[in-house]
Amino acid sequence: MKTYVPDTSVIIEKTVSKLIEKHELKGTIVIPNAVVAEIEAQANKRREIGFLGLEELKKLQELKKQNKIDLRFVGERPTVDQIKFAKSGEIDALIRKIAYEESATLITADIVQSESAKVYGLEVKFIEHKIPKTKLKIEKYFDQHTMSVHLKEDAIPYAKKGLPGKWNLIKLSKKPLRKARVLELSKEIIEKAKMDPSSFIEISRAGSSVIQYKNYRIVIVRKPVSDGLEITAIKPIKKLSLQEYKVPKEILERIQTKARGILIAGEVGSGKSTFAQAIAEYYNKDGKITKTVESPRDLQLNSDITQYSKNFSSSEEIHDILFLSRPENIIFDEIRDTPDFKLFIDLRLGGSNCLGVIHSASAIDSIQRFITRMETGMIPSVLDTIIHMDSGEIASVLTLKMTVKTPSGMTEADLARPVIEVYDFMENKLAYEIYSYGEQTVVIPVSEEKSSTQKFAEHYLEKEFRQYSKNAKIKLIASNRAVVYLPEKEIPRIIGVKGKRIENIEEKLGIKITVKELEIKKESTTYNTTESKKYITFTFSKSLAKKQAEFFIEDTFVFSAIISNNGRVQIHKKSQLGRQIQETLDTNKKLEVKV
Repeated sequence: MKTYVPDTSVIIEKTVSKLIEKHELKGTIVIPNAVVAEIEAQANKRREIGFLGLEELKKLQELKKQNKIDLRFVGERPTVDQIKFAKSGEIDALIRKIAYEESATLITADIVQSESAKVYGLEVKFIEHKIPKTKLKIEKYFDQHTMSVHLKEDAIPYAKKGLPGKWNLIKLSKKPLRKARVLELSKEIIEKAKMDPSSFIEISRAGSSVIQYKNYRIVIVRKPVSDGLEITAIKPIKKLSLQEYKVPKEILERIQTKARGILIAGEVGSGKSTFAQAIAEYYNKDGKITKTVESPRDLQLNSDITQYSKNFSSSEEIHDILFLSRPENIIFDEIRDTPDFKLFIDLRLGGSNCLGVIHSASAIDSIQRFITRMETGMIPSVLDTIIHMDSGEIASVLTLKMTVKTPSGMTEADLARPVIEVYDFMENKLAYEIYSYGEQTVVIPVSEEKSSTQKFAEHYLEKEFRQYSKNAKIKLIASNRAVVYLPEKEIPRIIGVKGKRIENIEEKLGIKITVKELEIKKESTTYNTTESKKYITFTFSKSLAKKQAEFFIEDTFVFSAIISNNGRVQIHKKSQLGRQIQETLDTNKKLEVKV
């Protein structure tokens, strides 16, 4: 009867129990306490591989009770530092030591451990990874129209079915999923991802894991990050070529030859990454070396295109690799946080052709996300084309260029400054201007109805005067002149002592301001009329009490009166005004009251 010492790699893959059940292993299984400690450390970090390892150890105990094997635990537990530096080989060294002392065969799925053990003359049983033949159980939730599946413990399972921007949320079951079922699915995903050479665990944290299993991107979130165990699996429905997008010739020519800094912007599920994928393969077929930077890697690309992961390297390492390997095109999917922006900016300023994917509600919003992260004047050197996607189609294309000019709407020549012009490529017209205004960097829409400066000045004026009066009305009559309408009582306070306050505002904006009295607009209101022996009574809503009412007969002003506290205006019938009102009511002439 032989003695075997398995290492951590075969325990977490549940290989030992499978070999015993197949009668390929018979004898004594010696488990180093170092293996138990490493598995326990992973489980304490809430990582799936730790729980898989504990399940395998429990399975071996059951096999021992069935008298199929002899099971022993030997050796010292590793120190905290040895567990911390397990990747450097500290735990592997302890396992090899046990195998040597026990004159046992070392079982491992780690090629480095296998070769190291042979150096010491140990007998080794190396277990090669076998590609799983069966499908993942979660795949049964997918059909040809399913974009993603959303599973959570104690909740109804759902699936998104349709196309980007045109999908429906469909219930997959009437009953909530039990925690045990979701846990079973998550363990299977982790286990098979480690065995399949075309799959990998992109991120493994205490509260979450991101797995790329073949063409499925799977996110597993567990407590305490989530309030319950949750699995989200996403599968691309269709892989499109650039020709299938029916891109206009002008845009295609720009993508191919003119654009060097491209952003593909859009909301979640708008088809950004799918379009970037199509462009990457277009570049590759055009004979250009193309590489991607992803986090996580989920673009479905052919093997000619190298995909780098930011989750397994630093921005500095990616930077060095790309500059030394010198690809013609770099696809950055997706730009999320400040280190991502810095890497994209650095690659572009280094002369690389870059295409970035970014979440943004509109094309102009994606540019604004760069403003806070770099000098405004450098933006056109980094970005020259922004493509906005909506429902899987190109919604708009913007192009940028730098110039020195007087911003639209300004007339004074001394107000000229560096301006970034943002053009609507499809319409071939100026859409936005980006420039410094005081201490601010402003992004101003340019339209024929009202210039960008007028809109900004109008907004700034309104904001300024609202500090002093809620009733202020602003009217821009020229690019450098405005009229501010205010109630008569508030005018002296706004002008200030010897006009100092108005002068300060004029100097701040460079706009001449004229202050005029605001005419309060009176609107028609409803009323009821009643007659007594002496009076005609008009009754209004009590909310109009103490307000001035103006009476018009056939659009001609007749008189005005203050509405009483109980919402009434009374007119004596024998007065001249009373007789005129009585005649109007009797002949059904138009009687209008404005308050």
